[in-house]
Formats: sequence, C-alpha cells, structure tokens
Amino acid sequence: MSDQFDVVVIGSGTGGYVAAIRAAQLGLRTAVVERQPTLGGTCLNWGCIPTKALLEHAHALKITQDAAEWGITFGGGAGVPAIDMTRVHARKNKIVAGIIKGVEYLFKKNGIVWVKGSGRLLGGGRVEVSGAEARTLTAREIIVATGSTPRSVPGISVDGRQIITSDEAIHLAAVPKSIAILGSGAVGVEFASIFRRFGSEVTVVELLPRIVPNEDEAVSAELEKAFKKRGIAVRTGTKVTSATVGDGGVTIEMEGAGGKGGALTVEKLLVAIGRGPVTDGLGAAEAGLTLERGFIRVDDLFRTGVEGISAIGDVITMGSVAHAQLAHLSSAEGILLAERLAGHEVRPINYDHVPACTYCDPEIGSVGLTEREAVERGYDVRVGTFPFGVLGRAKMAGETEGFVKIVAEKKYDEVLGVHMIGLRSTELVAEATLALRLESTVEEIIHAIHAHPTMSEAVAEAAHAAHGAAIHI
Repeated sequence: MSDQFDVVVIGSGTGGYVAAIRAAQLGLRTAVVERQPTLGGTCLNWGCIPTKALLEHAHALKITQDAAEWGITFGGGAGVPAIDMTRVHARKNKIVAGIIKGVEYLFKKNGIVWVKGSGRLLGGGRVEVSGAEARTLTAREIIVATGSTPRSVPGISVDGRQIITSDEAIHLAAVPKSIAILGSGAVGVEFASIFRRFGSEVTVVELLPRIVPNEDEAVSAELEKAFKKRGIAVRTGTKVTSATVGDGGVTIEMEGAGGKGGALTVEKLLVAIGRGPVTDGLGAAEAGLTLERGFIRVDDLFRTGVEGISAIGDVITMGSVAHAQLAHLSSAEGILLAERLAGHEVRPINYDHVPACTYCDPEIGSVGLTEREAVERGYDVRVGTFPFGVLGRAKMAGETEGFVKIVAEKKYDEVLGVHMIGLRSTELVAEATLALRLESTVEEIIHAIHAHPTMSEAVAEAAHAAHGAAIHI
C-alpha cells in the first residue's frame, strides 16, 4: 500500500473525519491517522452522542415519573419508576457503536485510508505514525484535527474515580447520591440535568457571576430559576480552592464573594471547567507551528504559517476571533478547508453566525450577538421576547418554561442575534441561524408564516414583539 497521499488528516473527530470525506469527494487521495481504537473522536465516543443519549434517558424518566398527569398507569403492581444504569449504558453504547460503524462505512465508501496509530509532524510533508501501524506518510497537505481534552484547575487532581471529568461521568455504573459540578458551561449544566433527574443531589459551582456565562443574561437567569425549581443548588461567584478525597467522599473548600468561605462534602466531584488542546507528541513546535497556551495559531482559512500544514477544530486559536469548541463548527471548518485544498474559492466563516446548543433541562439554543454584545458594538438595539408558555404546543407537551429573544438593530431592522431557552430550542435555533446567514430583517421573520400549533410560533411572536406588536400577549 502506498504511503503517499494528497491529504493526511491527524485525528478523526467531527472536524477530521468530515474534512477527510469532503477531500475524498473532491478527488484527493486521503488518509486519516487515529490513535484511538475507534473513529469519531471526542464527540462520538465521550462527548456529544453519549451525553445526549443520557439526557434522552433522563427525559424518558421524567415522563414516566409524571405518568399520572399523562393518564398513564402501570399494571401488574409496578412501583415507582427508577433508572437502571446497566440498561441505560447498554442502549447508549449501542447508539455510539452504530454511529461509529456508519463513519467506518463512509471511509470505505469514499476510499479513505484509516492508519491506526499516533501521528507526529516531521516536516517536509511527512507524518510519522507510531503504534499499531508504524509507518511514515507523505502528503501535499496535512490537516491537524487532534481536538481537545478535559482540563482541571490548580489544587484539584482528577483521579478518575471520585474526582472525575466528563470522560468518566458518562460511564458511571451507579448514580451518585450527591455530586458537585465545577463549572456551568454546556458540559456542567447538561450533567447537572442528567444526575438531578436520575436522583442525585446536585450542586453547581461557578466562578463567574452567572451560570452559562456565554449566553444572553436573560437565558442565564431563566436557567438558574429552572435549576432551583428542580432542586439543583447553584453557587455563582464562587471559587473552589481545594478538593480532598476521604472516606466520606470529596470535600471541596469554596471561597465566595467578599472572601466568604465554606465547605461541601459530596460523593463525586465533576470538573467541567473547559477543555485544553491535544498536541502531546504531535511535534507541533518542532515543525514550526505557533502555539498559544497550547493551541495552534491559524488564520481565517486555517493556515498555520507553515506551508502544507493546516489545522481545524478544538485544537486551534484564531487570535482576536473567539473560537468556540463545537462539533458542528469543526465540521464546517473541515469542509471549508478541504475545498480550499482542492482549489475551490472559499470565504472565511462568520463566527458571529455559529449556533450554540446546550441540552440541559430546559435546553438552550443561541446564535449571534447577545443584547449586551450588540450594545457594546455600538448598535442601536431593539429586543423582542416571547414566552413559550403561551403556546398551545408547549402546554400539550407540559413544557412551558422559557422564551425566545430576538436582538435586532433599529436602523435597518437587521437581526443580530436570537436566544432561546425551552423545549426544542436546540432545533428551533436552525431557523435563527439561517436568518442571520441571509442578513434577515425582523420584518421578514414576521411575514414568514409559522405553522400552528408549533414551538416555532414563538420565533415569529418574538419578531412581532420586537416591533412592539406581539399577537398573543
């Protein structure tokens, strides 16, 4: 088998494998180097797919716990609904395995060579592979798509048993009686929703003044209200100074506003403060790549500055441009890069138009500028908000929390951002993303007919509200 390729991709996550498929579609002989025993990277194996599978189980449990309200009875003397983690993991693992097989099929269909092992940049268009298939590959273009891994903070040592990350949390054999979650980004609040519904006592600890701090302030406030309603304790503006494992569990020392301290002992501590780049053993610095806090510096077309080497996904930084660690963004970057390498004319991604979805309960979907960001950029802002609870579809589903909020500018009526929290927000945000992509006005959303009864009616009503004329309020 030849070791010469047009493109060699290091990493098979949602950025790497999608870049490889698109490159192969465009006629480029492509190989992917992956050191894990399965394709798919973090998203498929430890991130997006398994966590959302657990969240679906949590939702199913919620419905059965509210069975009486739905007119559902259990015959045969069945007792209170409970979660069986063995069966939960069996179904979750089956879903993951099925999607992995799908990626393997796509590799075969598109003639992509999977080289099993760890890749290291040697310079001169060469990649050294060590491990299961030791060999040296040569390529006209190399794509680094090595992704990210959970990180911790000084003073807290992850042991994988009582102090854990998301990698271990998705495999817990038993539901912990109590768990503290350090960090309230997407990972933190999703696991808070999972474990609270499964029966754990949950405490979320966030250093910043509000949870989901990257979201619009109104969304943060709504989620905190919903969490407290569900019995999830929320401690914002709080720093964890230490975590000690003992016979009684994990004791964390905290420091709040004004230096006020406190301690909390829990069965498990989940560290969910963010993710760092995976560049260990890559030889990035030796190959001439610029590293910033471990991330690979690239331009807006993902060039590293070293001829023939590009990078995409969670492993990159773009300087002044905020770069989110999102699976769908990595995929979009992979497609754009593959097309550039194939000689197509491409345009940089507008990072203001990248949707973010958080699958907590209630779930969050957002795209574009928050109200605060729009004001800080100098826009004369108008806002329209509409609550889901008014909608017939929300009442039917028994999910009446949350709202849709549209941020627009007054002069041209252009939509700058859309932020929502509530049932199916992670699906509804697609309409908002398209609206921003097409530079839509609020008026155009108003005149786009939204079917009834649907949750999407809230988008149209929020647009009406931005013009001061919501119909159903």
